[in-house]
Amino acid sequence: MKKTLALWAALTAVALFATGCTAGDADTSVPKEAPPTAAPTKAAPSAGQKAPDAPAAPDARAAAYGRWGLKPFAPAPAPPAVKPVVRKPGEPVPVVSDIPTTDKVVFLTIDDGAEKDPEFVAMLRDLKVPVTMFLTDSAIRGDYPYFAPLVAQGHGLANHTLTHPNLRTLSPEAQRKEICGQQDRLTERYGKRPRLFRPPYGNWNEATRTAAAQCGVDAIVLWRESMQIKNMQYQRGDRKLHPGDIILAHFRGPSELKGTTMTEMTANLLRHIQAQGFTVARLEDYL
Repeated sequence: MKKTLALWAALTAVALFATGCTAGDADTSVPKEAPPTAAPTKAAPSAGQKAPDAPAAPDARAAAYGRWGLKPFAPAPAPPAVKPVVRKPGEPVPVVSDIPTTDKVVFLTIDDGAEKDPEFVAMLRDLKVPVTMFLTDSAIRGDYPYFAPLVAQGHGLANHTLTHPNLRTLSPEAQRKEICGQQDRLTERYGKRPRLFRPPYGNWNEATRTAAAQCGVDAIVLWRESMQIKNMQYQRGDRKLHPGDIILAHFRGPSELKGTTMTEMTANLLRHIQAQGFTVARLEDYL
């Protein structure tokens, strides 16, 4: 029996030596039940792969809004499966000041293009609040490239005539040249043909609708509220936003805004929208 035990000990020592273990390394205890496996974590995106929006997105979004002294908007609802306003074949171009919807959304539209503040481009990049730009060629021709990053961000590109005339004072052919000319100019400069048109000063007549149709416009867009330096000007007596309202703003700078920058005025506008319980949606998703 002693010889058998000695032989067993010798064989064990040889086995431990061959595996690189020592007697102190060997665990002779009874195996314990493995702890529950933790939920797998998502791998970091590889180079060139788009990072996921969650879970870091909420913090990043709050930080982006915080840079402009704002709090994040509630996400806009999913776009409607069927657009509430559609131009049907053979019918006149629709004229809208608001969109028929029960969603608590409003739409931001910005006219002309006179002010070209680089900080505004950065602001929209950070906030990702959609806007539709109704651009006039005489206002933007000095710096066409300024608007390219805004178009690249996905903001709407729309027509506001070549020279910003009062269309009601022009002949039908002159109106057509103003509208179609800007359709061509914007397409040439930004690679997208506008679908929406806004007449300068909101002035239009039936000749305007006919010309817009000839130029491939799907809707003439007016407004319900307009942005002021610190508040909004309302058309309705209750002085409140309503679902689907279209808000008018302009590319303006300190010289027109009594020292206020365009980003400051935009931030004020967004606070008023938020305070009334609304969020901002993309006009082209509804029209």
